[in-house]
Amino acid sequence: MRFFGYLLPCLILLLAAIYSIFAKNMIRAAVSLGIGSVALALLFFMLDSPFAGGFELSVGAGLTSILMIVVISLTKNPHGREEK
Repeated sequence: MRFFGYLLPCLILLLAAIYSIFAKNMIRAAVSLGIGSVALALLFFMLDSPFAGGFELSVGAGLTSILMIVVISLTKNPHGREEK
């Protein structure tokens, strides 16, 4: 029965990774990577590894995602048009 508890975070992690690969909008891809990182942190917490889960949540989902979103927002589109 514990298997099904791990299934949802694994499925969220897999779908977020696939979406971030095929996303046309880079902001959405960065947010998707953050969601995948949160799902991975949840898996670490479920596996009784709170330090790895806390580190993944703070660095992976927090710092890295915010940094990628800020960098993408500050760069200009080389084609000179806005993405939708």
